Amino acid sequence: MATAPWFVISPNALLSVVGLLRGPDRTVPTPAQDWRTATVDVVIPAYREAENIAHCLVSVARQTHKPRNIIVVDDGSSDDTASRAEQTAQRLGLKIMVIRRQASIGKTPTLKRQAREFDADVEFILDGDTFLESPDYIARCVEELYKGVGIASVCGRVLPMRLSDRRRLAETPEYAAVLDGKPYVDPKSSRTRLQLMWWGLTNIYRDCLYRYLQGFVFHGQMVFFGGITNPVGCAVAYRREYIKDLFDRYEPHFGDNLTNSEDIFIGFALINQGYRNAQLTDVSARSEEPLATRLPRQIALWSSSFLQSCYYFDALVRSPFKAFARLRRRWQERHGEHGEHIREMRKIAEPYRQAFGEEVTRRYGRPLGWIIFMSAIEKVGFPTALIVMPLLRMWEPLLVTVLAESLLSLMVLVVISRGERWKAFGKSLLVTPLRYALILTEVVTIGRFASDLWITRNRKWRK
Repeated sequence: MATAPWFVISPNALLSVVGLLRGPDRTVPTPAQDWRTATVDVVIPAYREAENIAHCLVSVARQTHKPRNIIVVDDGSSDDTASRAEQTAQRLGLKIMVIRRQASIGKTPTLKRQAREFDADVEFILDGDTFLESPDYIARCVEELYKGVGIASVCGRVLPMRLSDRRRLAETPEYAAVLDGKPYVDPKSSRTRLQLMWWGLTNIYRDCLYRYLQGFVFHGQMVFFGGITNPVGCAVAYRREYIKDLFDRYEPHFGDNLTNSEDIFIGFALINQGYRNAQLTDVSARSEEPLATRLPRQIALWSSSFLQSCYYFDALVRSPFKAFARLRRRWQERHGEHGEHIREMRKIAEPYRQAFGEEVTRRYGRPLGWIIFMSAIEKVGFPTALIVMPLLRMWEPLLVTVLAESLLSLMVLVVISRGERWKAFGKSLLVTPLRYALILTEVVTIGRFASDLWITRNRKWRK
């Protein structure tokens, strides 16, 4: 979510509109492998998730496409996450492997080790604070993953987790087996009123943000380019082989320091090789959001990781400046200078097909690089403009900018929220002051990133 544009009248938003009007690539895929034969390992990184792990495992037990292995990695939790996982799995009849760490080492080593130590076709990452709302979530992700060799990751829509969502899952037959005849008591409901208020405010803010991003911006990007910048890492299916190769390539240079959010770095690295990160709109997962008081820190992690990834993969950012080289190359392919490439494309049809390799990115850029370039402009430009205008006493332009952005974002949310338009209208109005208050975190993040680059030269970025 780090590429969220603050300004709805933005280049990225316009790209999404153009994509939706233009329509998708109409090439009918002819997969070389049946997705039903793919082996799937579910890896659950968990740190102090005793209150969530039962929901997480129950949602896996309800999936129509059964995984081969379920690996719960307890990353040095101080609570009883591991024992709760074992107890829940026993009552569900699930065979799981629990890995206990003495101290927390982070999510990146978990992804890396499981990609290397297991031989599944698909590594499905499901965070311990997340549950799959759709019973066919894994099936749809794997099916989409195998529509083309160029697709490296697939995720569904991720929405904020509410008490009502947790209660709904607790009413399923699978969860009844976990309860073993006891009444359901949600540990989250024992929070203080103030904590529940902060949590509820975050959920409202996130609901508006995710609807706008996933229902409009990302959807338009998927239609236009066949991918998004990075998967939503709390519930995502990866081609294990691609992830293993990625870690083998970058570990000698970065170790486990894959920026402040490993999911964003991984997404950029996959695009850099010519792969795509896809997002589905017909399946969903629910993830626990932090209290509103912790939002600035989380946004800072996401935004700083986006800027750090732009620094590492600068060839992607410069993709728009290589448009002429790409057009020339396409002309050569169509006129027979790369006939073998054309014949290969005809053997296996795949929408949005492009050549693989880092050298291709360096010479020609990537279509998805346009999104990254536009996002970088928005990430730095809009917060800077909102600060510069008051300093220059440009009160009228500032007022027009804020009102136009707020009005258009409200209109987009209302249009895409079918069946809940009045609710979306009210939520959008409620969170508008919070959205603008959080822009201050962007200014601080930009300043820290600039300091890391040019003053301290500390580039060992890690969550």
